[in-house]
Amino acid sequence: MSEHEPPRYAPSWNDDPPAGTATGVGGAPEQPRSWYRKKRYLIPAGLVALFLAIGAVTGGDDPAPPTAAETTEAVETVSAEDAAAAEAAAAEERKAEESAAAEADKAEGLAAEEAEQEAAEEAERLEAEQVAAEEAERLAAEEAERIAAEEAAAAGTVSQQNAQRSAESYLDYSAFSRSGLIDQLEFEGFSTEDATWAVENVTVSWKEQAQRSAEGYLDYSAFSRTGLIGQLEFEGFSTEHATWAVDNVTVDWNEQAAKSAENYLEYSAFSRAGLVDQLIFEGFTSEQAQYGVSRTGL
Repeated sequence: MSEHEPPRYAPSWNDDPPAGTATGVGGAPEQPRSWYRKKRYLIPAGLVALFLAIGAVTGGDDPAPPTAAETTEAVETVSAEDAAAAEAAAAEERKAEESAAAEADKAEGLAAEEAEQEAAEEAERLEAEQVAAEEAERLAAEEAERIAAEEAAAAGTVSQQNAQRSAESYLDYSAFSRSGLIDQLEFEGFSTEDATWAVENVTVSWKEQAQRSAEGYLDYSAFSRTGLIGQLEFEGFSTEHATWAVDNVTVDWNEQAAKSAENYLEYSAFSRAGLVDQLIFEGFTSEQAQYGVSRTGL
């Protein structure tokens, strides 16, 4: 640039070049602008301010935009509400979790109690089964011992077995009552224990033995009904067995009275009345005694 050249100026879009330096197209100086051309940017700005003033007075159709403070307060309010809602939701969630945990603990406790109860019942059942098994084993052992003792007792000792064979031999040829047979075995030298064991282990009907004994007495002597029952009782038969035996023998009591009257007259002298009284004393009825004495010729 030459010292004599005037300085160049790059105008901005809203500035006018310095006085005396305005140029036209191609750098040619231009004529100074008119006043209205210089104010072309101020007029629109004024109109905008005017419109804004009119809107502020009339209130306008749209609300005024919030200020920065209002926006910040609104954001803070929303944030506080969101935080409160989040905190409430978190509290509800914690409460639900605590409730679920409490229910789980309760269920776990109940399950543990049930398991413990079942275990106790199972242990009690097993103990009862063990006690029952031991009791059954004890009873079985006692029963086995009892059976063994009974078998041993049934078999008897050697002495008892000998006494039993001797009792069976006596019964083969004679009639005995139970007590009469024991006495006979004792007379033979057996102990009372062995003799009793032997008589209790023979197969015998004491009623039949009483009947056989009654028939034997009637074979060689005369008896009234009551006299024969008394004789069997004297031999050791019970009253029941003796009565049964006498009632089951075949006998004519009138004939027995006649035989008894004849026997008395063989070794002694009697009047008719005296002999009748003797037969009645022996157990015959008055009719049987009268019949028997008449058979003798008195």
